[in-house]
This record gives sequence, C-alpha cells and structure tokens, in this order.
Amino acid sequence: MTKEFTKSGSPIYRYEEKEAGWRPPVYGDEGWNEKIEEHMERYYGTVDSVFHEVISDLIHVDVHHIKPTERHPYNILFTTGMSFLPMNTPEGREDYRYAELMVCLPPNWPISDEAYKVHDNYWPVYWLKMLARLPHEHHSWLGEGHTIPNGDPAEPLSNATTMNGIILLPPIRVSQDFHTLKIDDAHSVHFYCLVPLFDEEMSLKLNEGYDALTDKFDKYHINELIDLKRKNTCKRSFFSRWKS
Repeated sequence: MTKEFTKSGSPIYRYEEKEAGWRPPVYGDEGWNEKIEEHMERYYGTVDSVFHEVISDLIHVDVHHIKPTERHPYNILFTTGMSFLPMNTPEGREDYRYAELMVCLPPNWPISDEAYKVHDNYWPVYWLKMLARLPHEHHSWLGEGHTIPNGDPAEPLSNATTMNGIILLPPIRVSQDFHTLKIDDAHSVHFYCLVPLFDEEMSLKLNEGYDALTDKFDKYHINELIDLKRKNTCKRSFFSRWKS
C-alpha cells in the first residue's frame, strides 16, 4: 500500500495485490451477528432473506435483504462480517475500527439469485462484499467520506450509469441514533452507505474536500437512496454554460 495526498490534504491509498492464497475466515463472537440484525430491524424492518457465502476468505461476509416498508419504501442490503475484525485505523480514530456497510436501492430493483446473474443487478452486492474485505486485506480502514474509484482508470459501475466510483456516507433518511451500534463496553460498530459518484464529484471531493461535495449533495437533495439517473451535481447544464 502506498500513501499520497490530495490537493485538499486527504490521504490517498493505492493498494497492491492482496496476499495470495486462501485464508480461513473469521466469524464473529457469539451474538455479534444477531445484535447487528436486531439493530437493522429496529430502524428499517424485518430481514427477508440472507445471501450466504458458500466459500469465504479472511472473513465470512453475508448480505441481508430488507424489503421496502411504508416507513422506508426502498430495498436495504447490508453486510455482516466486516466488523468481525478490527480495521487498522489511524491514531485518534480507534473508536472507528469496526464497521458494516449498507446500500439503499429503489423498490423495483431486482433482488434474487436469478437476477444477480446480470451484473447490472448484482454490482451493489459485489461492492458490499469487496469493500467489506478491503481494509482487512490491506491492513487499512474505511470510514465516512472515503471514496473508491471503480478501477484505474475508473469505469462505469454498470451499463445503466456513467457513475464510476463510490463514497461512504452515513444514512440521513433514518434517525442518527442508528449510525452507531454499541456491541459491548469495548466495541462499537459504525454503519456506512455506499453512494455512487460521477467522475466530476470524485474530483471535487479529492481536490476541495469532503465538505465541498456534501454541500453539493445538500443543495440538490442527494441522499443514500441510489438513483442511477440523478443529476451530476458538479456538471453544469448546457443552458447554464450558455447563460454564463
């Protein structure tokens, strides 16, 4: 892993290939999974199904599905397994060593084993599982505001969008009490949503900082619910360019 810095002063991590070979997966302590599921159900609704890993490497990551409800009319996918190991957080961020990831998808998003044979349906699950392992594979960490491009150079996440990266954000369509789950006196799990980014939004965050991007999101009411047709908050319309 190499470390650089953006114009805004944030570190950039470039990861080398992960260690070769299979590593026996770590499972959470007794009751750990259940506490995460209970926490999700308390705020979002009953878990409808779980996509279990058949073969796991390093950690056992399952993806759970909560169907749309009247209170939250969209699909929720969330991980269990990322928090089975502590992340290698920098000094002063020790309270953020444990995390799980989630994604909020439109109510008509195809979610099934059959649907997941198509990449345009499956990519959110792929990203949940890949990012859940990434900090453990590279002895690093993930937290609020971290961005990850889809390759180098970055390519679109799917055929349905030109967005080509991800930012991790706390959900805002739910009570802030949800953001952190206290497992016990020594362990707290933080929850982050995967939110797709356009290339220009990624550049803004890297060059001007996290607050500059979230100000744009606030202006255009962008939140954790994925909309592949949403406005690019950093790209002016033709009319705006002509007017200026």
